[in-house]
Amino acid sequence: MQRRNFLKNSALAATGVAVGAATVGTASAANASLLTNPGSPILTSASSLARPMVKKSLMWGMVKEDLSVMDKFKLLKDLGYDGVELDSPDKLDMKEVLAARDKTGLLIPGTVNSMHWKLPLSDPDPKKREECAKSIEKALWDTKEYGGSTVLVVPGVVNATVTYGEAYERSQAEIRKLLPIAEKTGVKIAIENVWNQFLLSPLEAAKYVDDFKHPMVGWYFDVGNVLRYSWPASWIEALNKRILKLHLKEFSFKKQNDLGLWKGFDVEFMEGDNNWPEVNKALQKIGYSGWASAEVAGGDRKRLLTIREKMDEVFKA
Repeated sequence: MQRRNFLKNSALAATGVAVGAATVGTASAANASLLTNPGSPILTSASSLARPMVKKSLMWGMVKEDLSVMDKFKLLKDLGYDGVELDSPDKLDMKEVLAARDKTGLLIPGTVNSMHWKLPLSDPDPKKREECAKSIEKALWDTKEYGGSTVLVVPGVVNATVTYGEAYERSQAEIRKLLPIAEKTGVKIAIENVWNQFLLSPLEAAKYVDDFKHPMVGWYFDVGNVLRYSWPASWIEALNKRILKLHLKEFSFKKQNDLGLWKGFDVEFMEGDNNWPEVNKALQKIGYSGWASAEVAGGDRKRLLTIREKMDEVFKA
């Protein structure tokens, strides 16, 4: 996985990792109330609620076949994926991507900002923060063109030179500057939980989003990443309506303990410790019904088919 490999090879590794335009949907009017009132009771039985994960996607960098953009889109569509997430800014030709999307019907639910690790919004250098903010602005406009609804943003990094408070203050200040662009594009800024030593608890994550008091900021919940800190169901309960999309990866405590921290990710879906039935139950309780994107080690056609089949199991768990 590109982002995880980058983090693994950095100094931080020692301390830790439209239809597509639709965001969270609801199964019924009763469930819709959950999205605006996190503490409101469920008014329907579990059997009548929508399935939480209904659209399968994956990361563009997971496709390791040497193919054109068009043929990669065709491949993913043929394998049963509903969409693919792109990086932005990137070197892909916009016209080529849009032609592939339109011809195949493979959607682009959103993008991942490609600069937030190299130039984090928490960096002490204001010029670097500005450069990152500009890259997010471009990602917002790109995502609008793609027909997506979110740009995934890692909000900051805490390390030996950046304190927790500094990361909080700087990242929020930069994101606030981007809110007018988010409004113009209709694309939401989706904060993701990663191994960046920042926003380590679900209650804090919810507060971080709420601080903006703005509907264009939400959360991109990575199920596998939180196992290092706490259980996914606790995060889902706390984040509730703030969850815009899901990233799926598995994590194994046994592999982490036996082979090292990063080896915890080297396990197939349904063979780790995420407890997917409980994840689905928690998502269903808050009324989530939308996209779930795999963010795991990719490969060729055979490997990508295996991932899609494993995602089927996760969706049905």
